[in-house]
Amino acid sequence: MLSQKAKYALKAMLALADQKNGELLQAGDISEQHHVPRKFLELILLELRKQGLIHSHRGKHGGYTLAKPADAITFGQIVRIMDGPLAPIPCASLTGYRRCVDCKDEKACAIRRTMREVRDAAASILDGMTLEQACRGGVGSERNQALGL
Repeated sequence: MLSQKAKYALKAMLALADQKNGELLQAGDISEQHHVPRKFLELILLELRKQGLIHSHRGKHGGYTLAKPADAITFGQIVRIMDGPLAPIPCASLTGYRRCVDCKDEKACAIRRTMREVRDAAASILDGMTLEQACRGGVGSERNQALGL
């Protein structure tokens, strides 16, 4: 399940991606426009800055901007920064793998196989969606437009 922290991080990153010509956006504006508690948002923005996804500029006219182009940042990157691995259980994770203590045969474990499929499907969708695509309406909307839906 997506945490509220990751959801707020996605909202903030989409707000920054939507800025024209890399214009700065202040935390207070993001908080107000996207209904994100300001103190919580500031902690999220600090983490995103530490991870190299955004730049911050101090001063009266300071604010935040993306550190990379919007087409180079995926939902998957943001979710992993905020929530950690995408897998619902540790033994199905690629980045946070831990063997289950109660598992006798990991290769034959139907739970692990199924949760690995869940992880792979989530990663495919989240890693395939960039901020730029989401700002344009997402991959699904492009497919629907092509189909005339």
